[in-house]
Amino acid sequence: MQLQNAAVDKLNPNKNLTDEQQHLVEKIENFAKKNLNQNKHAVFTIYGDAGTGKSVVLSKIFYDFQQMAKQSGILEGTQNHFLVNHPEILKVYKNIAGDEPNVLKKNFNRPTSFINSMNKNGMHSDITIVDEAHLLLSRSDHYNNFYQDNQLTEIIKKSKVTIIVFDHRQVLRTKMFWNEEMLRRLLEPYHNDEYHLTKQFRMTASQKLVDWINSFTDGYLEKIPNDAKQNYDFKVFEDAEEMRKTIVKKNKQVGLSRIVSTSGYPSTLDGGKHYVIEGNFKMPWDQYNFTQTPWAEIPETINEVGSIFTCQGFDLNYVGVILGPPISLSNDGQTIDVNLNKFTDVESLKKRPDMKNDESFEKIKKQLILNSINVLMKRGVHGLYIFAHDKNLRAKLLSLFKNIK
Repeated sequence: MQLQNAAVDKLNPNKNLTDEQQHLVEKIENFAKKNLNQNKHAVFTIYGDAGTGKSVVLSKIFYDFQQMAKQSGILEGTQNHFLVNHPEILKVYKNIAGDEPNVLKKNFNRPTSFINSMNKNGMHSDITIVDEAHLLLSRSDHYNNFYQDNQLTEIIKKSKVTIIVFDHRQVLRTKMFWNEEMLRRLLEPYHNDEYHLTKQFRMTASQKLVDWINSFTDGYLEKIPNDAKQNYDFKVFEDAEEMRKTIVKKNKQVGLSRIVSTSGYPSTLDGGKHYVIEGNFKMPWDQYNFTQTPWAEIPETINEVGSIFTCQGFDLNYVGVILGPPISLSNDGQTIDVNLNKFTDVESLKKRPDMKNDESFEKIKKQLILNSINVLMKRGVHGLYIFAHDKNLRAKLLSLFKNIK
């Protein structure tokens, strides 16, 4: 079985870039050189939806910085760091590091470890790159040994130049709550620049289908575009078990095909495992991955249901998405309802002192759940399959799918 779209290959700094990506690399490298010895901290932000090539740009930039640090010039002798808050993605970068000159595994770290180490040793970083900055903590979290108010603020304080990527649609937890307004307000005191990546590189789907996904996860159920199946395997399933069988078939053909799901399935510990059950469909949630191999690239995980914790930031060839019990069709038949009482990942939506438990906080929590759907739906390079637990939503999606001309 050929393993297409492996994460190590996708993030390899030697990967050929598009003209736009190469231009962005040069723009950011010039930004770093210009601001490295200024009195003011500098921050460059790359905005872009899932699959727009943000991480491969960062990988290339960091590789270049590490080569320049060993050569005569402005960056000679610089101490640079690459931070990733997602443990599965961190594994990929560390796997790449071992094969690249001057790019060491110790250059890659989790944000909390970086902040605490810098504070403890009274050190600073010259250039710090942050992948998935939307996953940074925006409040203290003693469970994760972070005691300040905001991780990005602390990273900027400890770095002459900071480079981040940000996607407001991938904010998933209240303790990591961000929006663009908050980010811009935080960056205002610093020298800053930005760039917006818009071209979709992961999904071979039409732009109209990508827009449909964005609209769905903004809470609106629109007509499925007529080109949804053009060069892309898009399908709505009436039966979750049939969707699983299709995913297994695709996995045998090309690999990297998995079932994933939103939260919303109460714990029914059976043999020590937590199961997702939909009619004849019964599979356990993903288990904690102790290996250095990304979850989706472990052959046995074809028998597990993936989640945002194992799939965010990764490519799958084909993805089957289960929309769990919290997601339903509203009475008007045009919008998506989110029932917070049916959401089972309570840790993701915990109260925070600076957000009152009022109507606006309820709205934020619902949007975070919708964001998780956006993350899951955008995993599939060649295909997206959908099954909805709510019978009304399922019927509506099937009707819209059958009406594609």
